[in-house]
Amino acid sequence: MFRDLRRLTAATVVAGLLLLAGALTAPAQERRNRIRVVAYAIDAEVSPDTQTLNAKVTAQFVPLDDNTIAPTFELNNALNVSRVVDAQGKQIPATRNQQDFTVRLNFDTPLAKGQPTAVTFYYDGRLTGQEDSPVYGIKFAAIHPDFAYLMYPARWFPVSGYTTDRFAANIRITVPAGFAAVGSGLDSHAPAGDKTAYEFKFERTSFPGSIAVVKGDPAKVQSEGVTTSLYFRGTEADMTQPYGQEIGKVMAYFTGLYGLPPYANLTVVETEDGAPNGYAAPGLLFLNPKGIGRDANDKLLANEISRQWFEDLVSPASRNHLWLTNGPAAYSELLWAEHTGGAGALSTQLHDVMVEALTIDNVPIIQAARLDDYSPELWALTGSKGATVLNMLRYLMGDDKFFQALKAYAQDNAWKSTITDDFRKAAEAASGQDLGYFFIQWIESSGAPEFKLDYTIYRTQKGFRVMGKVAQDLDTFRMPVDLKIETEGNPEEKRIEVVGTSSEFSVDTFGKPKTVTIDPMDQVLRYSNDVRVAVAIRRGEQFAELSEFGEALKEYQKALETNRTSSLAHYRIAEVFFLQNNYQSAANEFREALNGDLTPKWTEVWSHINLGKIFDITGQRERGVNEYNLAVRTKDNTQNAQEEAGKYLKTPYERKRRTEQ
Repeated sequence: MFRDLRRLTAATVVAGLLLLAGALTAPAQERRNRIRVVAYAIDAEVSPDTQTLNAKVTAQFVPLDDNTIAPTFELNNALNVSRVVDAQGKQIPATRNQQDFTVRLNFDTPLAKGQPTAVTFYYDGRLTGQEDSPVYGIKFAAIHPDFAYLMYPARWFPVSGYTTDRFAANIRITVPAGFAAVGSGLDSHAPAGDKTAYEFKFERTSFPGSIAVVKGDPAKVQSEGVTTSLYFRGTEADMTQPYGQEIGKVMAYFTGLYGLPPYANLTVVETEDGAPNGYAAPGLLFLNPKGIGRDANDKLLANEISRQWFEDLVSPASRNHLWLTNGPAAYSELLWAEHTGGAGALSTQLHDVMVEALTIDNVPIIQAARLDDYSPELWALTGSKGATVLNMLRYLMGDDKFFQALKAYAQDNAWKSTITDDFRKAAEAASGQDLGYFFIQWIESSGAPEFKLDYTIYRTQKGFRVMGKVAQDLDTFRMPVDLKIETEGNPEEKRIEVVGTSSEFSVDTFGKPKTVTIDPMDQVLRYSNDVRVAVAIRRGEQFAELSEFGEALKEYQKALETNRTSSLAHYRIAEVFFLQNNYQSAANEFREALNGDLTPKWTEVWSHINLGKIFDITGQRERGVNEYNLAVRTKDNTQNAQEEAGKYLKTPYERKRRTEQ
């Protein structure tokens, strides 16, 4: 089983360059963001037969600085601007920069700060899905002969303040007879000659700039009082019923947690391979066919549906506060797992989320603007670490007060942009605590502690006393942490305040203490030997996903320096060697995986299967059959391992020759 498919849609660029690229481009982006867009009037015609878009778009904006003379908008490079005019119809000179997908306007006289201004763009172009995307490697727009999708990140209309400037919109989409348009807001349609014009009015400020063009009627599914309209094609059409049922359940559960959503009834549209696995707009979800799968993808649904609250209803005022969107979305996956599978399901997923969070521990969450959109680093920082921060806050506040704060934040800031302080104030109001130290530690600072516990047990007149200290290397650290003392009788638990690099504690027990454990439920984002191994392996996997095999091997070796018996590290190294056709080294590492700690358990069955493949490739069929039989005997069917082994017992494995060979 080679690197398992992850929901993360990483751009195919060198991971090590992403931080540098983000750091270099962010200041330039801040300098040009001198306006705030407040509304759009979009009139566009989509022609599926020619795969073209023809549009007239009026953008209303407010200059934020004095002497603004050259406001900049982002627009997809495939779209050609014919002219731009002001409110009086006077043409405004415009220049294109293909490198950063921008259109720079050049006014004759400075615009007055704070005074609304309107400009109208006329443009057209062909969008087949093969053009360069503003988010490298991910399709956000494509017009096909039988369907089309135009998502906001594609910049199919002129965008300023991407993901931060909330806007109202009046969108008119004209399509040929036999097609329909789907969008956000109050919708209506009327004949336009031999075509049909669909109009979507969205008077609140949000992110309503995503459109789908579809054929046929949707499948409508009712569940938990929610009606979901689904436009699925091909084999995915069989999944409309289970998806509609699951969406209703997820929507009902989150409504109880977060309050009323902007839309309860959602429209779901299938996109295509190469598009993001999921994307959410107000009242609208886009799902990639691979994201849809053969079972309802509840993790994906939980993430995307939660964005009806934590993106469309309330959103970050700047990209440095993106964790306010991606953190709740990632944590909603955990909450849904807890709801359906109990606390153990949350704990299992939380471990993986914490590992992902620690793959980037040198950038504070509050500096997220340094990172590229949709990059692995951005998701790790704002999504995984954001979710971890929320879980720690829940641990600190208690369930009732935590969910009270989460709901108050969403409802009190409805249809607004916020910053981290707004969320902190909601948490402080619910908890009655000053949480400044918590947000400084986990939002404004980087790094994570590694606890070292030292203690001595004394006998007292009433029983025993455990006296010790907790050491860690972050001088500014402060966090309440649980201690669990296993005794000959009932265990004792105590929450202690860990402050600075060394914190002393004293706990009295009746029974004789046997072991003392800090943070027994793994609530605090922290390092340990096991976590360091997992983080190094995950970093290696990220490099391997980008075919940066040399960097991947370095990370896997770091894992082995901490734990020489890590079966997963050996297995990942073997994968790299296998992909490089270095079969002897691959076989050696698969053997090391079998001789290791067999964590996770699936490394055993898949090491046998891959050894079988190596023996088939090298003409040793009898040895290959033996390995496949050993795989069958494990009875482990992770990722359909038994089917895979059975297939190669019947027919020898043949390697796939890649075109670059």
